[in-house]
Amino acid sequence: MAPAIAAAFLCLLPLAFRVNVASALAAAAGAPGSDNAKCLDCHNDPTFKDEAGHSLSVLAATFESSAHRGLACADCHADALSVRHPRQPLGRVPLATCAGCHADQINTLAASVHGMRGMSPTLCASCHGDVHAALRPQNPNNSMSAVNQVRNCGSCHQSMMEGYLTSVHAHALLVAGLTSAPACTDCHGSGHGIQRAASPGAPTSFAHNPETCGKCHVGILRQWEESTHGTLWQQGHKDGPVCSTCHEAHAITAPSSAHMRQQFPNECGTCHAKVYQSFHDSFHGKAGALGFTAVAICSDCHTPHHNLPPGDPRSSVNPAHLAATCGKCHAREVNAGFLTFDPHANPRDPTRNAYVHWVWVLMTALLLGVFGFFGLHDLLWLQRSVVGKLRGEYPSARPSTEPHVRRFTGTQIVLHLIVILSFLLLAATGLPLKFAGAPWAPALMAMWGGPHAAGILHRIGAVVTFGYFGFHVLTVLYRMVFKHEHGYLWGPRSMVPQPSDVRDFIANVAYFLYLRPRPQFDRWTYWEKFDYMAVFWGVGMIGVTGLMLWFPGLFTRVLPGWVLNAAYIAHSDEALLATGFIFVFHFFHTHLRPESFPMDPSVFTGRVPLERFKEERPREYQRLVATQQLERMLRPAPTRAELVRAYVFGFAAVAVGVALAIGIFVALIGGYTH
Repeated sequence: MAPAIAAAFLCLLPLAFRVNVASALAAAAGAPGSDNAKCLDCHNDPTFKDEAGHSLSVLAATFESSAHRGLACADCHADALSVRHPRQPLGRVPLATCAGCHADQINTLAASVHGMRGMSPTLCASCHGDVHAALRPQNPNNSMSAVNQVRNCGSCHQSMMEGYLTSVHAHALLVAGLTSAPACTDCHGSGHGIQRAASPGAPTSFAHNPETCGKCHVGILRQWEESTHGTLWQQGHKDGPVCSTCHEAHAITAPSSAHMRQQFPNECGTCHAKVYQSFHDSFHGKAGALGFTAVAICSDCHTPHHNLPPGDPRSSVNPAHLAATCGKCHAREVNAGFLTFDPHANPRDPTRNAYVHWVWVLMTALLLGVFGFFGLHDLLWLQRSVVGKLRGEYPSARPSTEPHVRRFTGTQIVLHLIVILSFLLLAATGLPLKFAGAPWAPALMAMWGGPHAAGILHRIGAVVTFGYFGFHVLTVLYRMVFKHEHGYLWGPRSMVPQPSDVRDFIANVAYFLYLRPRPQFDRWTYWEKFDYMAVFWGVGMIGVTGLMLWFPGLFTRVLPGWVLNAAYIAHSDEALLATGFIFVFHFFHTHLRPESFPMDPSVFTGRVPLERFKEERPREYQRLVATQQLERMLRPAPTRAELVRAYVFGFAAVAVGVALAIGIFVALIGGYTH
């Protein structure tokens, strides 16, 4: 083999001649009068140039240590002794001369993808370098050794090499120094007979790819051959994946890396589109897409290489093995009910689970109904408010020094601040997971430190929500039962909807349509009561379903697993309903309508100007005057410091809410609705 390679290298002697021939010949051959000695007569001159204009002065030790050191000049330059060429460059050595030693390699090269581009002596030098410095293949400094292939192959295949240099193979070879790690020729075969990757006979082709990788990954190959994928390959089906289908061709990254764990579901989805969509819509899929590497992906449940259908007794998702598979992440939650949870639920398909389907239908109808109703209601209100503002129908929304009427107590103000902060926290940590595919979701999730940290903050917000909700309910019960206060369930003080609210609604719509004057409202309007009752509905719905998802093992001890699928839908959609309603409709009702724009500070100061109170709550004003209670309700105007605090906090809260509302619209318009 070595003489054959040596002769091939000498084909390039006239082009890459960099040896101090005089020193080399003197050391290698040289009795006076020999053929090599005759060459010294002309080539001893250091000013001699080859036909490329390069100097011929290189240390003799270079040639002496090369694979060609036993050859004489005339062995390759057959006409050197018979043709006069004083101080003239020698002609190129014909490729046929190299074939005398390297016939097998040249014939193989001619049929390769490299040889198809044209055979010439320069083709050898492009990989093996200077023919006079060529080393034997066993020498680690050989230009085609595993380490040096990175440079040589990369000089032409730059994009491939860029991918390879990021791979675990390159790290093992170049960083860890494992010379057994694969380089170019380990996967693509000998450099002389290398074929295009898609060629049937290429080691990297579909037919041979698993066997090529299996030379190193023997155990994995045996597992894979037993899998559904491996069976398809052995049967010759072209639609089954092989190693490079999932692991790319050159940039083979560690499977445990965050990048690969995010990428693998997408790779599986190229073949399993329907299953991938259901995974993408699940908590596992969304959290994984946002960078939570601890969440389960396809390979965690179905194994990386031993993929088998659930009906196969050897399958990791066979009922006999499901407890062990799920228990890798949910060791404390696993029970008979938990194992009936559907990780690939499709709520749109009633045949998969009718209960889950109808929960989705009802939540979708609720979303569309509320948003549709208040969307039309507020559009009518907006146009009427703009007209009224232009006509001067409303008192100024600017801060007033006139007497104010107390509207909220100090406890209610503090409670409302807690509601605002906890709600914004819940929304900002939950919406990125709801719309994980939206362009803004990864950045917002990263701001919290990732899905795991966001989940902790989300639970803190939930605990605060349960706290203020419980405090409010207990306070009302205490006042009703122990202090015998009335009016909480009925009457003008009550937040419970009453027939008068229906009349107010009809009158207000008529006002929007310019059919009636503005109706006279009491202490609470129908839309404020809707906001209040929505909190009871929302905290109940979101709270209970959130607890189910927080403690799935506890609930599935007595409930079937599909309840978790239904809870996920209800929790997600009710959260969208709550955030969308608050950030759009509630903000409009309270702060963003022209009458109170840019903000109504009364919820932070607890007071409203007397003139505005008379305009907006005429029935309450008349009742307070009639019962002589107005005087004790009057308060001085808020101080400048109080207003500054109110506006700073209020504007910040409104800005965050509006930004999240815009994010919701972007996600909905972009189709990131699952």
